Amino acid sequence: MKSYTADRLRNVVLMGHGGSGKTTLGEAMLLASGAITRLGSVDDGTTVADYDDEEHNHRYSISASLLTIEWNDNRINLIDAPGFADFEGEIVSGALAADAALIAVDASSGVQGGTELAWERADEANLPRICVVTRLDRENASFESTITHLRETFGTKVVPLCLPVRDPSGNLTGFYDLRSSEDAPDGIVGDLTAAREMMIESVAETNDALLTKYLEGDELTRDEITAALHDAIERGEIVSVIPTCATLDVGIDGLLNNIVNLMPSPVGREHALNDGSVITSTDGELVVQVFKTIADPFVGHLSFMKVLSGTLKASMSPVNARSKSIERLGHLFLQRGKEQIEVDQLSAGDIGVAAKLTDTQTGDTLVASTDTIVEAAPLPFPTPTYRTALHPTSQDDVNKLATALQRLQEQDRTIRVERDPETGETIMTTIGDAQVAIACARLAKNYGVEVTPELPRVPYRETISGSAKAEYKHKKQSGGHGQYGHVVIEIAPLTRGTGFEFTEQVVGGNVPRQFIPAVEKGINETLPNGPLAHSPIVDLKVTLLDGSSHSVDSSEMAFKTAASHALKDGLLEAEPVLLEPLMKLKVYVPGDYVGDVMSDISTKRGQVHGVEGEARFSMIEADVPLAEVQRYATDLRALTHGRGRFELEFDRYIEVPAHVQNDVIGIISSSETV
Repeated sequence: MKSYTADRLRNVVLMGHGGSGKTTLGEAMLLASGAITRLGSVDDGTTVADYDDEEHNHRYSISASLLTIEWNDNRINLIDAPGFADFEGEIVSGALAADAALIAVDASSGVQGGTELAWERADEANLPRICVVTRLDRENASFESTITHLRETFGTKVVPLCLPVRDPSGNLTGFYDLRSSEDAPDGIVGDLTAAREMMIESVAETNDALLTKYLEGDELTRDEITAALHDAIERGEIVSVIPTCATLDVGIDGLLNNIVNLMPSPVGREHALNDGSVITSTDGELVVQVFKTIADPFVGHLSFMKVLSGTLKASMSPVNARSKSIERLGHLFLQRGKEQIEVDQLSAGDIGVAAKLTDTQTGDTLVASTDTIVEAAPLPFPTPTYRTALHPTSQDDVNKLATALQRLQEQDRTIRVERDPETGETIMTTIGDAQVAIACARLAKNYGVEVTPELPRVPYRETISGSAKAEYKHKKQSGGHGQYGHVVIEIAPLTRGTGFEFTEQVVGGNVPRQFIPAVEKGINETLPNGPLAHSPIVDLKVTLLDGSSHSVDSSEMAFKTAASHALKDGLLEAEPVLLEPLMKLKVYVPGDYVGDVMSDISTKRGQVHGVEGEARFSMIEADVPLAEVQRYATDLRALTHGRGRFELEFDRYIEVPAHVQNDVIGIISSSETV
């Protein structure tokens, strides 16, 4: 492939709501450029971007895919990002690698939750953007309604650049560019005069010279409009809207032309460093950031990277700034789906792939030498909140699970894995249930590990609400030395969060001093197994009051056994109660959904503490029991059509209400019976 200088590169992330036609649009752009000879189908699993088996099975994008497109002596590095919120990590990494964004909007659906998510990610990455209206051949598709919806949602800086043209039968035949000075064809959909006036006024207001010319009544030329539009889009002052129809191959050439002519190159693009400073895409010192990793036993280990500055050559051995280790490249590639196109070097601003790097992970920075160590700012991946317990189906799967999960985390930084010390379960935390399904399928297919995903057990605890005395005499004679241990204890509740306390008030040596540690040990060994739900017992004080011993038959084991039985009997007399973890919940939703979300929180035994406004979103603060929000990611997505997000943090343990406690104990007993 031809080598291009930085000013001839366009790094563009393609984002939008799931099902808005992004992958088909990318396919049409490849076809228009001559990179492929026929249009692939998402339903048939034949597109270049969706090449993973799981993408074929589910018929939607799971991973961000890099598509290399040559157009009019320029190269477009198009990053096709998934549309579903479960794979938001891929959206984040794609946005951080890009210099501009295309946001796809379905003409029959308008602005959806994924559209707003894409807009937010473009804002966070400071990306200039163009909206692409897709699927204009569909029933109920309306470019005018889509423009109205976009302007209502994102403001008046959103302006159309073209209008659809249809034949008398209503079939889409093309688009009319509002910059054109040629006579408009018949069949234009919409008010041409109003749309052109809107576009020209918006452009003129961003350029003093053009504004003066416009106000004096002079005609603005196409070149003047294009130059001013390029600058306004780069500054974020205008978001142009371009209609397309990928399946009919209408408007694709115009879209590619506008990407080249209106969107910025990487030249001068600023990139944040970990120390708070910035660098620009120039020919200075080498700085490369890895924004995505594929660690697959079949595809191999691939590191997707953007050259922030300098030039990366295949012959180089750069240094990993995190580990200070040297990586040997050998080969560099441009990527088109799963196709690799080998190149000798990647210049400043370019995006490419290196294979088989031994110590480089997503987010790592590569530099020329240990003398020039700098690190790019961390990628702002979202915090996963959807917890799933993974239960291996065999001992062989148990042995292989840890290694397989480590490989999954190398590929997807929104997957976190931990072992819950309270329940002993392996917990995988993701963004949503679809991500869980994909992860489990990959564990089975790529690593031969079969797991059953289940709702994690809630780490309940138990305590008492009253006090009690208990006595137990352990006496056993079976020939030879017998067993004898006798204890009298008192149990009492402690302040919540105190833990466990053991004291003794034995007088007269009724319990010999050498056996008191055995009494404490017997009690400690009983604490993990409470009488209600076999959960750990907390916030308890046990006092050894009295007892008796036998000169021959008493032993540490006898007193340990007696103490354990005495505690079990005492707990039942001291009004045992179940404790559950209470979580601090922060929910961020558009104002229209505040009432619905607050009502839903109330149904989950939650208590709302306040609502605060943050820009277009409101933040709801509440306390909610963990048992009620283990699947809140799914609930909130359904409630807000994908437009809400939340944060969850452990706060404290509280007493489970009596009616709920009975249900919990019944469920736990049933599961243990099974």
